[in-house]
Amino acid sequence: MSNLKHIILNVLILFLVISCSNNDSEVITEQPQSLEYFEELDVSYGNDDDQKFDIYLPANRTLDTKVMILVHGGGWSAGDKNDMNYFVDLIFQNFENIAVVNINYRLADENNQPYPMQTNDITSVINHLKAKQTDYVINDEFGFIGTSAGAHLSMLWSYALDTNSDIKMVCSIVGPTNFTDPAYLNNTDPNVQELIDLFGLTATTEFLEEVSPYHRVTTSAPPTILFYGGQDPLIPTTQGTDMRDKLVELGVTHEFTLYEDEAHGWVGANALDTWLKLRTFIENYL
Repeated sequence: MSNLKHIILNVLILFLVISCSNNDSEVITEQPQSLEYFEELDVSYGNDDDQKFDIYLPANRTLDTKVMILVHGGGWSAGDKNDMNYFVDLIFQNFENIAVVNINYRLADENNQPYPMQTNDITSVINHLKAKQTDYVINDEFGFIGTSAGAHLSMLWSYALDTNSDIKMVCSIVGPTNFTDPAYLNNTDPNVQELIDLFGLTATTEFLEEVSPYHRVTTSAPPTILFYGGQDPLIPTTQGTDMRDKLVELGVTHEFTLYEDEAHGWVGANALDTWLKLRTFIENYL
């Protein structure tokens, strides 16, 4: 009887060991549940009605998922994030693991200059995304695609205000780069002057340099891709070529394309060329 108890006890112990071993194995091999695609529109990042962004998160994202931030144009005083929705579609059609944040920012008027108001808004967006990194399941590395005024803001923030090196690449499509360019200072176009005047009717040279990516860029700037039109009535060609030359001088990784016959934006074959070059740049640097 004593031997029988011994045998039963040993069998029970063996069963428990096998059972625990199986349970441990199940825990170790259990795969995390894949995340579904998620989007949220008009997320507030401040108290102003314009301080909102749309966020698009890909399925199966991880903490390695980089984020592309889109910054619309409109002469610093107009425009809307909806103007950049085509880039949202392009990115999701071509990349499986990039999140997109399409931002609005406070618009300038006679009482509110673009700088530093709008770069402050970009700072708020990036701080918000970093604070919510684990909730969104994204990386804390970002890229910028900006058009016109949005391109200027993207470059300015990347070159002058990115103290943590969060930006891995920046794209400027017809973005102003240098407000001390003689082509601006000596212009006779009232439309161009109206844009420059947003930064102050009596702006000093020092202030114009402060708001110019050309004067703020350093050797530590992120890889930059530039697109400009040779017939642009608002952005002199020198805004692109001088920025290119400055990046060459500083040894900053960059690409530059000038479409000689295009104005302030383009469609057709050149638009396709822009996207193909930008897509490759994103693949290499974001």
